[in-house]
Amino acid sequence: MTDTAIKLFKALADRSRLGLVHCLMDGQPKYVELLAEELQLAPSTVSFHLKKLEDAGIVSRKKEQYYVEYRLKTEVLEATVASLVQDGYSDRSVQEERAQRYRQKVLDTFFQYGKLVSIPVQRKKRQIILEKLLDEFERERTYTEKEVNEILRQYHEDTATLRRELIIERMLERTPGIYWRP
Repeated sequence: MTDTAIKLFKALADRSRLGLVHCLMDGQPKYVELLAEELQLAPSTVSFHLKKLEDAGIVSRKKEQYYVEYRLKTEVLEATVASLVQDGYSDRSVQEERAQRYRQKVLDTFFQYGKLVSIPVQRKKRQIILEKLLDEFERERTYTEKEVNEILRQYHEDTATLRRELIIERMLERTPGIYWRP
């Protein structure tokens, strides 16, 4: 989330400030005393909260003779929501990049010289290892148990555990003696 969006939500995370925004939503500029009367708050409290809303860019102020009038900046509210949506997409790419780095770290840890050093106990890491092994199996092709074991043995001696895990995770399907990638 952008700093602007964070400021916006912090500013709106108060009942009195929400009340002020509500009062200003009619589009008419209002001064502190009028807002204080509408919300039944002390003018000093209203001034304090208006300053927070102004710092967040939600309201603007303009001096008119003896009073300072406050007006809601609806375009800021709308633009901030739009930027949040855009930031969500950029955050997704950052998360995907992190996930890819984590995946590579797991592969580097558990594979050395093309061999699987050990079968991870942690499910998330084991899933990554199984996905890597699954790349060895072609789609729309059936394998005998012996062929599956030969492929898995290239990586680790415990072919029974790897084969069982591939089936449990539904990466491979089987009927007696025949295996395939769904």
